[in-house]
Amino acid sequence: MSESTNRAPLDAELGQLSAQLLAMGGLAESQLSQALYAITRASGETASQVLELERRVNAGEVAIERELWSLVARQQPNARDLRLLIAVSKMVRDIERIGDEASRLARIAHRLLGHGLVGPLREPLKAIGSTGQLALRQLRQALDAFARQDVALALAVLRSDELLDAGFEQLMRSLVQLMGDDPRSISSGIDLVFAAKALERVGDHAKNLAEQVIYCVKGTDVRHTPLGGVEALVH
Repeated sequence: MSESTNRAPLDAELGQLSAQLLAMGGLAESQLSQALYAITRASGETASQVLELERRVNAGEVAIERELWSLVARQQPNARDLRLLIAVSKMVRDIERIGDEASRLARIAHRLLGHGLVGPLREPLKAIGSTGQLALRQLRQALDAFARQDVALALAVLRSDELLDAGFEQLMRSLVQLMGDDPRSISSGIDLVFAAKALERVGDHAKNLAEQVIYCVKGTDVRHTPLGGVEALVH
């Protein structure tokens, strides 16, 4: 029996595991997209749908981890296979946490519906939407990078994280100034601060996903490495 025939069952299981991860990532992406709609369009119904999706994302995490360790116990993965399994074990946690941040945004949307927004906060709310779209794009690119095993696309995620961080810092400064100028804005302003922080964390998790793609493809751990160093290591 040839080596390729021997590998067929393992390859099939690895492919199924990767597909499960991407499906879970798709759910988290849908959560985030709907949460952004809920918070920027004041949609309580959409916010509730986000919270309902959270259960499915959590169930996906449990199922993937169970399948992953079952595969390790039953098969004999080689070094490259083990890199994939290690990457998946870490990525599944980041995806679950992205779902948590989307649910946090949905709860903030519900609170904002309860006490409304004073006029000056409408501009920061638009910035929340713009920052959220950057985070959503990072997540989509990171999942696409994993699906294609594409290091160049993973690097694009790392580069865009700097843009997201800059937008977050600018948004925080404007919110602090507005709350200082108009005490009526403090309650809603604090909610928007938490929303901005949730999006910044989504970007961090998307960056983590991209780093795991690089590890999976190149066998190089680039965590805690400056962007310039990552680019030098993978080229």
